[in-house]
Amino acid sequence: MSQWDKLIARICNLSKDLRFDELRKVLESYGYVMDAPRSGSSHYTFRKPGCMPITIPKHEPIKKVYVEMVKQVVESEAKNNEDKDIE
Repeated sequence: MSQWDKLIARICNLSKDLRFDELRKVLESYGYVMDAPRSGSSHYTFRKPGCMPITIPKHEPIKKVYVEMVKQVVESEAKNNEDKDIE
């Protein structure tokens, strides 16, 4: 199992020890762009055309609610890839 597969599995299992950089890596691989915070904030917003923005604070460990948001993105992208394979 590759490191990428292990990371995706940890997200899908809602692991409590995920780091901000790991979630950033996953979101950016799916086409999200990270916007830097303003005024010293620790909240980073990830945007992708046609999708709702996702805001994640840069605290570690990442809270479960934010991991759930990224899990939804992973599942959505997996479903989209399956649909493309069928066509």
